[in-house]
Amino acid sequence: MEIKANKINGANAEIEAVISMDEVNANVEKIAKQLSKTANVQGFRKGKVPVAIIKKQYGQKLVEDAEAEALREVLSKGLTELNIANESLIGEPTISKFEKSDDKIEVAVKVAMRPEINLDNIEEFVPDFEKPEVTDEEVEARIKEIAEGQAPLVEIEENRSLQEGDTAVIDFEGFVADEAFEGGAAENFELLLGSGQFIPGFEDQLVGVNKDDEVEITVTFPAEYGSKELAGKEAMFKVKVNGIKVKDDIEINDELAQKLLAKEDATLDELKAEVKKAIEQEKLVKLYNEELKPKLLETLVEKIDFDLPEFVVEQEIDMAVNKKASTMSEEEINELRENKEKIEELRESFRDEATRSVKATFIIDALAAKLGVKVEEQELMQTIYYEAMQMGQDPQKAYEQYKDAGYLPAIQMSMVEDRVLATLLNKKIEE
Repeated sequence: MEIKANKINGANAEIEAVISMDEVNANVEKIAKQLSKTANVQGFRKGKVPVAIIKKQYGQKLVEDAEAEALREVLSKGLTELNIANESLIGEPTISKFEKSDDKIEVAVKVAMRPEINLDNIEEFVPDFEKPEVTDEEVEARIKEIAEGQAPLVEIEENRSLQEGDTAVIDFEGFVADEAFEGGAAENFELLLGSGQFIPGFEDQLVGVNKDDEVEITVTFPAEYGSKELAGKEAMFKVKVNGIKVKDDIEINDELAQKLLAKEDATLDELKAEVKKAIEQEKLVKLYNEELKPKLLETLVEKIDFDLPEFVVEQEIDMAVNKKASTMSEEEINELRENKEKIEELRESFRDEATRSVKATFIIDALAAKLGVKVEEQELMQTIYYEAMQMGQDPQKAYEQYKDAGYLPAIQMSMVEDRVLATLLNKKIEE
């Protein structure tokens, strides 16, 4: 067996070999002898089957197994020659050449290794930034907003017209083409004007209407409305205003602080301090997500240089091409199938983006290991459950849908990426 091993770069290697048919035949003999001891062949006792019978019965399968064993030997010897450990390999070896003749088999096997990434002085790549400041006015405005949220609704006595921000207490009944429709009526319904709870235009037409007035409101259901019978159709609602409610005044004092902080001796100053922290965190998260994290990841990809496994980049290109193909017409797809050059042009158009994406993934993976960042399956599940409940979905069903679609690893990686970048940025603040 002649072997020539070549380490192309830090992430890719190729092993070429010439396997003589004598070696393949020797493997056939060895495998046949082993099989003769365990095979069940009619007319022979177990363990007593002649090798010739085994060869006759398993013919081509023995040859295939013998060739496979020779290939494993090629891989093993090639990796030893290149001093590459099995645990550093990623993905399956790719047979790029397999040419068989009467006396030999010429093969080439490509392997990929996990790239070595130098993360020394990684802090130098983290951008400088100022921690967001929070003014007293922002704190007072937020506390006022919270207080208004705690205030009860009270009905006003004066007979004034409705204003945005009022809660209108109404009876209504809806008609499409002069026919009442199911679910289109209610009595003493409390509708906050400006909330966008009803069909666009409905709330706007109630502004200026007085208590006890009866009006007709015409609106058009959105084209994407949930009910197909109503989607895109014009509707008329008969509406009577029974009352007007507004938020009652609530004092901003220590008593409010004690209620909100669930602490008997809490003070308004303590509430202000907690609210200030919350606003600071909100601003910081916004700064991180909208500006600093994308900028940091772009810098890491740009500045950290290392070799990428070729097959991983090709897989990323495959996914991009498939995604693009899903948006193409049948005519466009047929045109691509008939023109290999166009397919190659399409693939190449995604290469830069795919390379950056793969590079970012390896960088984040290496940083996660260095920083000790992990996202366990339980945490992943809790995150999906929480988001599903926020959207009014069944959390278990949502989780299973993500799992069945194969999205869980991508979601987990996204969470790891978010935490890695946040960790680097938080360290910058601590400096």
